[in-house]
Amino acid sequence: MQRIDVHQVRAATIGRLTAGALDVLVVGGGIVGAGIARDAAMRGLRVGLVEQHDLASGTSSRSSRLLHGGLRYLAQGRLALVREASREKCILHGIAPHLAEPLAFVFPTYRGSPWPLWQLRLGVKLYDLLCGGRNLGSSRSFDANGIRSHLPGVDPHGLTGGVRYFDGLTNDARLVLDTLRSAGEHGAIIANYTRFEDASPGGGRWKCLLRDVLADQPFEAEALTVVNATGPWAQALPHSSVRLRLTKGVHLVIDRRRLPVPDAVVMAEGRRILFAIPWGERAILGTTDTDYDRPIDDVCTEPADVDYVLNVTNRAFPDAGLTQADIVSAWAGLRPLIASGRGGPSDISRAHQILMPQPGWFDVAGGKLTTYRLIAEQTVDRLYRHLGRGRPPCRTAEEPLRASGRAQFHGVPAVDAAEAASYGPVASGVLPPPVGAAMVERYCADEWAVHLDDVMLRRSGWHFYHADAAAVAERVAGWMAECLDWDAAQQTVELARYHNLKH
Repeated sequence: MQRIDVHQVRAATIGRLTAGALDVLVVGGGIVGAGIARDAAMRGLRVGLVEQHDLASGTSSRSSRLLHGGLRYLAQGRLALVREASREKCILHGIAPHLAEPLAFVFPTYRGSPWPLWQLRLGVKLYDLLCGGRNLGSSRSFDANGIRSHLPGVDPHGLTGGVRYFDGLTNDARLVLDTLRSAGEHGAIIANYTRFEDASPGGGRWKCLLRDVLADQPFEAEALTVVNATGPWAQALPHSSVRLRLTKGVHLVIDRRRLPVPDAVVMAEGRRILFAIPWGERAILGTTDTDYDRPIDDVCTEPADVDYVLNVTNRAFPDAGLTQADIVSAWAGLRPLIASGRGGPSDISRAHQILMPQPGWFDVAGGKLTTYRLIAEQTVDRLYRHLGRGRPPCRTAEEPLRASGRAQFHGVPAVDAAEAASYGPVASGVLPPPVGAAMVERYCADEWAVHLDDVMLRRSGWHFYHADAAAVAERVAGWMAECLDWDAAQQTVELARYHNLKH
């Protein structure tokens, strides 16, 4: 197994960040920051990206894992948002089919529901048209007998029929990592566990105070522009003009044998909708949508959240009888929505905004996973306007986002496609890869993993998928110890850190 000197690797990365002024420093290693770093690097800018925790550790590994236009936004009259997201969904399927798997959704309708069958029949046809007439699959409608046949366990009382339409299933953290791998291939400098602490403008540049969290050492880097793409943390950064409304979403994972749905199922609770999403041998249930005003780093799944999701699911499938004992894993995340001051959490727009409150400082906030590529394109266009340079065309809608390839990460050479065959299944796609030492080595050598939870939660998803995740973690810690030269004490520390994390 390849031995990796993390301290040497990080020193080389910091050396690159501080070797002359960057064109742009992206703050935030979630999907929006990753998209901006990739686009900017592909257009020839000198790019650095820093993240105070691990890459994708915030909202971008805690979503519903869907690429979707948002059928419910049609009912809110937000056609422009639906059209924008629907087209981006199809673009992502084109450039990254391994991370944009077509997924059918069945939406049962009931007598007296605010979602009448006639309205949904029109809605799904409009939904297909808003994708440019090329959705990931064609929609159709069912009568009540058709729904009962397709979903044998669904609640039959008052059932009037339903519709079937298509969106996409993704792996949110893997989408971030593959995007950052591509950014790295194009020269971007990526540093996780590196905190942005402050910045001061002067002479057309920003002097940025950063801190290597692992070594607890400060350092400075200069950049012509700074992009604040920190999601829920955006309004707390110095110089930020962002005003957010944070809402919490909770998801539960169960064995799919307990709820053997053939497609994703929309479970309506009044105007609110939740999903039961097939995920290999598992099913994902969720999500909640409640205002959140507590510490951002302490978001977790609470008993009331669990009860709500289970109750909605058991009403939709009365014979399921799901209880807390059926839960394999769970996660909670925050949606960084633009504050509007009106309506309930589900009514707040998922639109994004790009602001420049000071010359060279850009706040990018709001939006959704599905539209990250477009947000990045618009942001880099703004960067070029500010820099006063000729703007090269954006190529992220055409250039494939590959699952593997030869590149340099932290100064460690990655395997090429031929060598990758020896690693078994490539660590990409919507399902976790098989547990194995080769994948762990890859995550440490090529994908910035330095802690056990980096691998278990975000690089692989093994924590959420495997019922015996604790036993898997023991094996992974042993492989990481060999790769990263941990002693027994460090292994113990890493296992304790992993088991104490809130989800």
